[in-house]
Order: sequence, then structure tokens, then C-alpha cells
Amino acid sequence: MSCWQTLQDYGLRSLGYGERLIPRSDITLCDQFVLIGSGMIWNVYFGVLAVVTGFIFANALALAKNSRNATLRRPAEVFIFVFRGSPLFIQFFFAYFLFLKLKSVSDVFDPLSAAAFGALIVLFLNTAAYSAEIFYGALRSVPKADIEAADAYGLSGWSRYRRIIWPTTMRLAWPSYTNEAIFLFHATTLVFFSGFPAVKQKGDALYYANYFADKTFNPFVPYPILAFYFIILTLVVISLFGMVNRRLNRHLPQEIRKPLKLRFNLIR
Repeated sequence: MSCWQTLQDYGLRSLGYGERLIPRSDITLCDQFVLIGSGMIWNVYFGVLAVVTGFIFANALALAKNSRNATLRRPAEVFIFVFRGSPLFIQFFFAYFLFLKLKSVSDVFDPLSAAAFGALIVLFLNTAAYSAEIFYGALRSVPKADIEAADAYGLSGWSRYRRIIWPTTMRLAWPSYTNEAIFLFHATTLVFFSGFPAVKQKGDALYYANYFADKTFNPFVPYPILAFYFIILTLVVISLFGMVNRRLNRHLPQEIRKPLKLRFNLIR
């Protein structure tokens, strides 16, 4: 079988399209590249949606935590503490069994027991908590001179936040937030090893890498392939977030613009 034929047969295998059975013997390098790459579709799906939705919720949490109103501040503090204080793997584990309980109560909750929705919710809540803490720190670091200048121009309330405080907060938080986004994409590999089942072998990249490692008894081929795909994905994330970072700092003189300095998390 040619590599092109393998791509046609297994390119969308992780979504349930193509050949139903995956290779069990005579596994080629092309088979591993194609199927692990097919599984990356799920990793990108989880990462993109969790980052986008988590970004919005994280901003709301940061504002709530910074509020003087205890009714808003306390729940935000508890939420952030719980999701930052517990391992992501454990969150997946408990969420899956919680969703199974809800499913037994009503079929309305049936989609939550599938990774496509249930795991996405966990990733969304987790990244929102970490991102909220980043945004909160940046929000507290907004120079008072900027706020005083906004007051001098007659800006107040929502206008002051939207035009002065929020852009400055994003500019200060963006390098750290970029690291959080990269870690989130890496954390998507935990989905199918933490309780949420891979139905009909519709797994992510690590699922297929683990399958090939078991079948070939040689982990030194599929896992480097997996790492290669994630390095490419990381470079894409860095490029996209770098463009946003340059946009946020476009008003600053060239010599004082701060480039992204990435510090990769080895463990959370």
C-alpha cells in the first residue's frame, strides 16, 4: 500500500471516516505518521475551543476576583483555587463519573459522557482558572497613571475598562498567557487516558501513538512522531500569539517592545 493510499484510508480515521480497522501487523512508518496525525485533529479541537471559551470566562473571573463585592469575589477565588489546586488528570476522572451520574438521571446529559463535550468542559474550566489568575495579576499591575489619565479625559466605567484597563491588562498578561495556551494544547493528550473512552478507536494522537508502541514493541518511533507533531503545533501557537503580542504593543517604541519569553511547564 502506498503512502498516498494510507493517507486516503486513515487521514480522517480519528473522526470515524475511512477504513474501520487499523493496521495490526506489518505497520509502516507511513501508517504511524498518518494515524497519529489523524489523532491530532482531536488535540487541535480540544485546544482551540478551550482556549477561545476559556479566554472569555477567564476575563470575567479576573474581574470578579478583583471586585470589592464579596458576593462576586469569593466564588471566583474558590473556583480558581479548586481548579488550580487539583491535578488536571483528577479533574477529568471525577468529571467523567459525574457526567455518567447525570446521564443516568436524564438522557439530556448523554453528550457529556463523550470526550468531545465532557472533556472539553473540563479543559475549558481548567484553563479559565489558570488564565484568570494571570489576568488578575496583570489587572492589579495596570499603572495608576493610566487610570488617572483616563479619568482626566472623562472616561469612566465600561469605557475606561474597554479602552484603557483591558488593553493594558492584555499587554502585560500576554506572554504568560501564551505559555498557558501552549500547556493547554499539551494537556489535551490526557483526555483519552483519564476516563473518557475512545469510542470505536476515535482517539487523539497519544491514543494512536500508544497503540503503535504496544503493537510494534518499539516506543522509540511513535512517541518521537507524536513529539514532532506537537512541536509543529507549538510553533503555530507561538506564531499566532506572537502576532497578537505585536499588535498589543504596536504603540510602544521599537526599542522597548517586549518579545514573547516562553517558559514551558514541565508539570502543573
